Amino acid sequence: MELKVKRIDLEVGGYEIVLNEDDARELGLYPQERAKVGIKGNLTTAIVSVSESMIKPGEIGMFVDISEKLGVKNGDIVKVTPTTRPMSVDYIKKKINGEKLKKDEIYNIIKDITEDNLSTIELASYVTALQIRGMDMDETEWTTNAMVDTGDTIDFEYTVFDVHSIGGVPGNKYAPIAVPIAASLGLKIPKTSSRAISSASGTADLMEVLTRVDLGINDIKRIVDEVGATLAWGGAVNLAPADDKIVRVEYPLGIDPHSQVLASVMAKKKAVGADFMVLDIPMGPETKVPDERVARKYAMDFIELGSRLGIVVEAAVTYGGQPVGRAIGPALEAREAMMALEGKKVSNSLIEKATDIAGMLLELGNIVDRGEGKELAKETLKNGRAREKFLEILNAQGSKGIEKSDDIPIGKYHADIHSPDEGYISIVSNGKLVRIARTAGAPKDKGAGIILNKKKSEKVEKGEVLYTIYADSKAKLDEAVKIAKMLKPLQIEGMLLERIPSYKK
Repeated sequence: MELKVKRIDLEVGGYEIVLNEDDARELGLYPQERAKVGIKGNLTTAIVSVSESMIKPGEIGMFVDISEKLGVKNGDIVKVTPTTRPMSVDYIKKKINGEKLKKDEIYNIIKDITEDNLSTIELASYVTALQIRGMDMDETEWTTNAMVDTGDTIDFEYTVFDVHSIGGVPGNKYAPIAVPIAASLGLKIPKTSSRAISSASGTADLMEVLTRVDLGINDIKRIVDEVGATLAWGGAVNLAPADDKIVRVEYPLGIDPHSQVLASVMAKKKAVGADFMVLDIPMGPETKVPDERVARKYAMDFIELGSRLGIVVEAAVTYGGQPVGRAIGPALEAREAMMALEGKKVSNSLIEKATDIAGMLLELGNIVDRGEGKELAKETLKNGRAREKFLEILNAQGSKGIEKSDDIPIGKYHADIHSPDEGYISIVSNGKLVRIARTAGAPKDKGAGIILNKKKSEKVEKGEVLYTIYADSKAKLDEAVKIAKMLKPLQIEGMLLERIPSYKK
């Protein structure tokens, strides 16, 4: 059946169409069934919705997602034909029932996810089944390889190193320091990173303040060939594309299946040809890894999966009980990272973490003997070689002309939050700080975020500034201040916790 396009200005996160009930009846289609939609040889599968009055007979309502994929505009004529549901739906049912999936079944599921052949409900069912039923290491390996095979890959003619953090701690800006340290000493690191999903800033958000991050595969290969490293956005390239589609479902559900974390990370690393990888596992309250037992499981599983894929993995379990450094938010984190590269005074936690991870990379690359990497990393940071390499990376990717930390624009509105009491900082809530920073506008508003003046165990006087909130708009700042006063992300305790017996007049 040929139908006239009526574009609907709404993104629904998948390929969906709306048919008039008369046309749907003639095609034999019911809500949530599938149809093939094509124009000029361009064909895709869509999920059907049915309307009595919103769409007229002879029309097809097409949301933004499918309209952009097919490149259609209002009035175009498309051909619509019914199609059956994919076999992968039956395989998803197997996993729901707790059965082990076969290699070809997993490949079909990942292929259908990549090609948008599954409805949001079906994809959510798959992710939920993984969360509840889990996968063994065979299934995880097959998933990883399927994610690589259904996307693009980059082939380098030399040994490739990479680094990744499983996240969960704000201010985790080690990569813009560790990567140029390692690259300045000869390692090749095609680092791709994500944007923030639920945090205040991803590495890609931070880097976008300074340079272009939407690099294609050819750009990444050229830049790594020329300067040794990239710090790019992974979403701009078609590396393991099923991952981004799965993440879109995981986020509103608030789940992150263990096997899918393994597959997602390692698929991206295999796709860029990584031979060696350092994995950062932040551990602490309000992170993905609450204790040493969970951290060790993550580490051993990543190491085993890496071995199956031909990637040597070393894991660094790092302190995640409070933010890394003192800056939270894209521009503020970019400024703090550049300050570290410039040799200016910054939080010791940032320097220690960045040089620990850089040192592990250097040892994996046989630049130094085991145990000597951190010392060389610190020296490379101190002597300015890392900063020079960082500026090379910025220029190669398309620098925005910012070469000094003092030149980075931050939110033009700010408010200080003062301590109501004298004492010591006993608790720093990662989650509450992220919520405040996001209320202020981060990560979308690059200048929004928080600068911590005080961290855990530090002494504070009554009336002293605990932290400063930055925003690009006065309205967002006011709302963030309101939330901050309600949440109280920093808890203060005096040295005297209780007097026994207490004295009452």
